[in-house]
Amino acid sequence: MPYMQRFFLLFILILSSLSISGCSQKFQDVNDTLNLALFGNEDTVLSQSEIKALPYASMYAQIDGGPQAFLVLGLVEPTNQFKTHPSTKKQFHSTESQTSSLTTEKQQLKWLSSDKGMLVTQSGRLVKTLNLPHGNLSYISNLDHDPVAIGLHQSNAPQEWTRFIDWQPGYHFGYTLSSRFAPGEKQTIRVNEQLIDVLYIIEHVIVRELDLEFENEFWIDSNTGQVIKSRQKIAPGLPYISTTILKPFA
Repeated sequence: MPYMQRFFLLFILILSSLSISGCSQKFQDVNDTLNLALFGNEDTVLSQSEIKALPYASMYAQIDGGPQAFLVLGLVEPTNQFKTHPSTKKQFHSTESQTSSLTTEKQQLKWLSSDKGMLVTQSGRLVKTLNLPHGNLSYISNLDHDPVAIGLHQSNAPQEWTRFIDWQPGYHFGYTLSSRFAPGEKQTIRVNEQLIDVLYIIEHVIVRELDLEFENEFWIDSNTGQVIKSRQKIAPGLPYISTTILKPFA
């Protein structure tokens, strides 16, 4: 059976299972019976025609420079304006005046691989992960004020952002992260055999409690502000994840 036909049939089985059971159980049941190596030992590379043939949004992803995986968009869920931290029960929300000035995409996109992995993005920011080998980001606050979501291609976009995160393994709750964004640098990159004009932006992150610093990188469409490529550290001590959008969610 051709690769794309086999991939399509297996992915339909994955999606069908998602409507039957709870999240972690879904992945366990499906992956006990399917063996599609999207996070395998070798890079996965699809042609432009193969990517277009699939009716789903898709991306490439790499964990810390490892093999390149092909992920498809399995679920789209709306976000809530009010965010309650699971441990402190503290609410984070925008005031009416603040909210009216935001252009934040109010959706979280859940990208699936058949080896039990899931990446969750909001406006290109990695906001949660599941079943990754080294650990997972479980919570991030204050997403309404993320400059990446507001649109760093705009001249009046904010250049600073503070939030706190939780991650596993271990009991890592409520660590404060403060970001400052450098001015964008114009570049042209090739994605899926197409040239795209982008702004290359570096996000400098400070983790106050650990006296630790690191940088995230974003390649943003110069016209729309959409994140085309990124290299993000989801939490201190966890590896970088690189993403490249191949077929965006419409």
